[in-house]
Amino acid sequence: MSRYLLRPVVFFLLILPLTGCRSTTGNVGNVQSFPVLSVEPDWIRNGEPILYEAESWFPADDIESLLDSEVLLLGDYRGTQFFADKVDVRPYERIYTKFGRNKFRYFTRKDNL
Repeated sequence: MSRYLLRPVVFFLLILPLTGCRSTTGNVGNVQSFPVLSVEPDWIRNGEPILYEAESWFPADDIESLLDSEVLLLGDYRGTQFFADKVDVRPYERIYTKFGRNKFRYFTRKDNL
């Protein structure tokens, strides 16, 4: 192999492992992202409500598929974040807790059940 051809090959072989060191975790591309709980809290599974704006919001036995960028963080209740759909306006029809990747359990007021 000629000396001039050997230099680019050696350079490439030395640089190639470094390309795998770049992190792809976290908020890639600055897209909004919320953490997912590994297990839903007992209070949700027991049907206990979220208290928000002086109203009780009860969990439904159903989930909706939403992207993190489609929801608005409203607050934290008993260590669990809860959200509203960004296109919804007050008074909200539903609020949500994150159940899995792109899966949100919805909560409704007692009069909406």
